Amino acid sequence: MEAASVLGYQVNDLARGLLANRSRLVGLIVTKPEVGFRAHLVAALTRLLIKRGNIPFLINAGSSEQELSAAQTALFGYRSEATIVLSGSPPASLVELARLNGQPLVMIGRSEADCDHVRINNHGAALKAAALFVLNGYTRLAIAGSATGTPSLVEREQAFVSEARRLGATVDIAYCGDSDYAGGQQAAAELFGRKSRPQAVFCVNDLIALGLMDAARGRFRLRVPDDVSVVGFDDIPESAWDSYQLTTFRQDPGEMAARAVRQLERRLVNPLAAPSTVQLDPEFIVRSSARLVIAD
Repeated sequence: MEAASVLGYQVNDLARGLLANRSRLVGLIVTKPEVGFRAHLVAALTRLLIKRGNIPFLINAGSSEQELSAAQTALFGYRSEATIVLSGSPPASLVELARLNGQPLVMIGRSEADCDHVRINNHGAALKAAALFVLNGYTRLAIAGSATGTPSLVEREQAFVSEARRLGATVDIAYCGDSDYAGGQQAAAELFGRKSRPQAVFCVNDLIALGLMDAARGRFRLRVPDDVSVVGFDDIPESAWDSYQLTTFRQDPGEMAARAVRQLERRLVNPLAAPSTVQLDPEFIVRSSARLVIAD
C-alpha cells in the first residue's frame, strides 16, 4: 500500500467492473448539453450518479449523421449498464438501439413506449399561463416557440395556443430557429415588427424569453411589463437577474435528477417491472416581467 501511494496507483474500477460483469457506467444522452436548463440537469444527474457509485458517461448526440454514429459507438462500445435520455432531440433511433442492446432506459421529458419516464407537467403549466393572461385582460397574446420540435416545447406550445383561443384570445406564433437567446431575439423581430403587437408573450423556455425581452427593450423601445408582459419556462439562474426578473415556471433540476435516479434503481433491481411514469408540477415563480394579478 505504501508503494502504491508513492507510485500514485489507483484501482482500475472499469476493469474490475468488467470482471464482475457490471461496468457501473451510466450513459446520459443529450443534445446540446451546454445550453440552458439542460446544463443544470446534467450537472445534477452527474452529482447524484457519482454519489451512488456510478460513472456518468455524457453522450452528446449532436445533429449530424457523423455525430450520431460516434455517439452510438461510444454508448454501446463501453457497455454502460443503463441509459438516461434527456429532453431535447436525441433521435428515436438511438433510443431504440439502446433498447435492443438490453439497457435499462429512463426518459426525461420525452415519451417513448415501454420505458420509465420522468416528466414535467408542461400541459398544465401552459394552460395556467394562457388563463392568467386572459384573466388579466390581455386579448392579444403570442407564443415564442421553437422549430426544433422537441417534445416538451411542442407540448407547451400546443396547450397554450389551444387554451388561449378557447378563452377567446388571439394568438400569434413565432418559431425561433433554435431554443436559445438568439432565437428569442428572432421571435421578437417577428412579433414586435408587426402593426398589431401582442400584449403578452409566453416563451417556451427562459433563454428565448431573455432574448425576446432584450430585443423588445433595445430594438423596439418597448417597456416590460408596461407595454408587453413576458412569461418563461425553466427558471434558470439568469431569470432572477435584475435585468430580467422573469416570471416563469420552475423546473427543479435536483428533484428531476433524483426522481430519474430512483427510476433507474427500481429498474436495475427489477428488470421485468412494468414501466413507470413520474410527473412533476412546475412551480410558478412570480417576478416583475409580467403584469399579473393572481387570485388566491
